[in-house]
Amino acid sequence: MTDLGMPETRYAQSGDINIAYQTMGHGPHDIVIVSGANSHVEFHHELPGFTPFLHRLSGFARVVTFDKRGQGLSDRVSGVPSLKERMDDVRAVMDAIGSKRAVLLGFSDGCAMSILFAATYPERVSHLILVGGYVRAGYSVSDEKFEAVVTATVAAWGTGQLMKRVLGTSDGNEREIALLGKLERLSCSPGAIKTLMLMNRRIDITSILPCVRVPALVLHSRADAFVPVAEGRKLAAAIPGAKYIEYGDLPHGACFAGACEGLIGDIEEFVTGHRDCAVPEMDRVLATVLFTDIVGSTSIAVEVGDQRWHELLDRHDRLAEQMIDKHRGNFVRSTGDGILATFDGPGRAVRCALALGAAAQQIGLPLRAGLHTGEIEVRGPDVGGIAVHAAARVMAQCGANEVLVSRVVTDLVAGAGLKFTERGAFDLKGIPGQWVLFAASQ
Repeated sequence: MTDLGMPETRYAQSGDINIAYQTMGHGPHDIVIVSGANSHVEFHHELPGFTPFLHRLSGFARVVTFDKRGQGLSDRVSGVPSLKERMDDVRAVMDAIGSKRAVLLGFSDGCAMSILFAATYPERVSHLILVGGYVRAGYSVSDEKFEAVVTATVAAWGTGQLMKRVLGTSDGNEREIALLGKLERLSCSPGAIKTLMLMNRRIDITSILPCVRVPALVLHSRADAFVPVAEGRKLAAAIPGAKYIEYGDLPHGACFAGACEGLIGDIEEFVTGHRDCAVPEMDRVLATVLFTDIVGSTSIAVEVGDQRWHELLDRHDRLAEQMIDKHRGNFVRSTGDGILATFDGPGRAVRCALALGAAAQQIGLPLRAGLHTGEIEVRGPDVGGIAVHAAARVMAQCGANEVLVSRVVTDLVAGAGLKFTERGAFDLKGIPGQWVLFAASQ
């Protein structure tokens, strides 16, 4: 991930409990993010989309993240704290940073605590923003089904399965899944998540919602696989004067996914009245996007040991930067065991992918690479847009030591001396239509 600067972790005193928090930015507004069940203020930055998300918000606000008591870097506690106790943690963090009044930005089950705080201390809340929230936990799920969900969640805790649902992905490379599993383990223990789920089951804020008197914005997506969109609609309808915006393609954990520019713009406009920090049209350019990934990275790491694995990763990263520079590309960021790069010429992009794959094979690392040409959004040092997602999905169809490209790429490099073999038509997750993909060679 492109380094946007790791904020310093500090601690606020909430009674006898130490609450870990970070701040980013120096804007005229304070935004306090109240996260869901998974929270670790430092490890959140390991997930590709989170730091850019905070960075965008920090263009118009001072952004505050914190770990609820019992989670992440905050003090562990016995049992599960009540909403009232967790609400005190928000106040403690605001007091620690000298914030008299703030925007509360609640995600998932953090929405209930945000609503209770806004209703109890309206003088300290300028705006209330709720993403992926609900009125009553459990929705229409029976007790038997809920017990089965709890049992399955606890059994799989630490493997990344819950976070995969949060991010709305059924695929992902081994490195990504390992990161999600680590976040779960660092957030809390299996016993703690079970207790938290059982406690959240009892949450019902129906009677609190009419008491909310601060400006409220409810954001939800029809693609939310975790909380049905109907719950977001109910929540908005029950808050007096709430504004409701619905999206078509955002996952439950939109802030981790990275592709949420529209959501950030809606937050900015709601808080400031304008969208000055939105990505301007001039930052949309045509480019060829390259994603690579080391196939079987976890198995290789186990086989060669930690020290050798880190040496191989260092060599891989140096090779990648050299090859991208040689082919006049732009190294955007490392993805852990792969890279994201862009090129202004598709031919150079394909040749770079082939050369990098051959060089990596020489040091015992099997690579897969995917390329697509389309319009991208330049977001400071990072890039986004459908073309970026398409290249990642193309790569996901690759085998070891293979370079796959979309038809757009083959059309643009016709006559350039490159060879392509059709691999067939594929459905790329989250992208309409069937895509015909081709394996590249020289």
